[in-house]
Amino acid sequence: MKKIIVTGLLTTVTLFLFAQKNAESLINAKEAVRIEKVLASDAMRGRKIYSPEIDKAADFIASEFKAAGLQTFNKSAGFRQEFALVSAKHVNTSATFDNQEADTKKVLVITSQPSVTITEKSGFEKAIIAAQKNLFSEAQKYVGTGKNYVVIVDTSYSRFFPRLSGFKRGLFKSDNSTVFILATSAPTTYSITSTHEITEQKLANVVGVLPGKSKKDEYVIFSGHYDHIGVGKAVNGDSIFNGANDDAAGTTGVIMLAKYYKALGNNERTIVFAAFTAEESGGYGSQYFSKQFDPAKVVAMFNIEMIGTESKWGKNSAYITGYEKTDMGKILEKNLVGTGFTFYPDPYPDQQLFYRSDNATLARQGVAAHTISTSKMDSEPNYHKVSDHIETLDMDNMAMIIKSIAMSARSIIAGKDTPSRVNTDDLR
Repeated sequence: MKKIIVTGLLTTVTLFLFAQKNAESLINAKEAVRIEKVLASDAMRGRKIYSPEIDKAADFIASEFKAAGLQTFNKSAGFRQEFALVSAKHVNTSATFDNQEADTKKVLVITSQPSVTITEKSGFEKAIIAAQKNLFSEAQKYVGTGKNYVVIVDTSYSRFFPRLSGFKRGLFKSDNSTVFILATSAPTTYSITSTHEITEQKLANVVGVLPGKSKKDEYVIFSGHYDHIGVGKAVNGDSIFNGANDDAAGTTGVIMLAKYYKALGNNERTIVFAAFTAEESGGYGSQYFSKQFDPAKVVAMFNIEMIGTESKWGKNSAYITGYEKTDMGKILEKNLVGTGFTFYPDPYPDQQLFYRSDNATLARQGVAAHTISTSKMDSEPNYHKVSDHIETLDMDNMAMIIKSIAMSARSIIAGKDTPSRVNTDDLR
């Protein structure tokens, strides 16, 4: 009996090691080059939002997810997660406060509806942005939350108040509105009517799922953005911003990780693979994506951004934004002991990178959501330039980074480690 048990264990271990080796072989420089050559080709013309080319890029990513054997998100018909982005051009606003005509320069209505009328009886929640806060960060807490708000903005922000109208340039279609009133206190009674010219444009993330075994309702997300900035002024005859590093590299990583985990076939937690649109235009793709989840069920997010060049420490290294905000970095380091690969804390804290990429929305809701990057943000020579070509990337090192991300995540994927949450009280 003991001999049979030992033989069975040896067989299981052998099969696991074979599966591990087979899965790791899928992450290689040749495969990374194949994917990059499509996403960063001149034919994609910089993958700008609303262009025919970004639709082609989305279709390519969807085909890769299908080939990997992923399932669609929420049993949808395809891998494209489509949504509408609304722009609201102000036409007219009228308002009375406590039965007196109000100065409409002190009223801003953020809405995706052509016409709205709001009174104190409309049931809007009340909020205040007090002095000495970050006006735009505070305002962001109320816009697009799925709730109606009347927000009193302290008069110390008079100079910056008109800039809140920038929220009108990118709204998700909704029945909800946010009203900002520049005042020292809220009026007892009020009536506000505002009309806007509404234009609507379609966007799409690309999302695939690998269901977990024992912990299907716990999610681990791997993401990158596939949009870039399109075509611009020619430099030495080149006008296409190919975005090979930013962020075809991250998207390539997501595709390769999908194939890796599918081949491994042992994820206890559900893994979600997402290629986001509109990161370069306000992060709208990741914002929409994040709204589809209960953040309490998202265990970790690995957002991959610009990993095609060596980090400031050289090869076999990368950094994690917001490293100090959770213990996720420590877990990743533990899983990489003996591999020769090192994760470092973000060396550019003054640039606030933790808040500037697609991890930010879920991080603000407490999720251990971090961006992994190698980009030298103080000296990256091809960042947002037409010279961001595949030829400038170190594909062998990039493949090693992707493989190291896979290895570093293994205990989280297996359900053995759960990163601590972001303390949302500390977020600006």
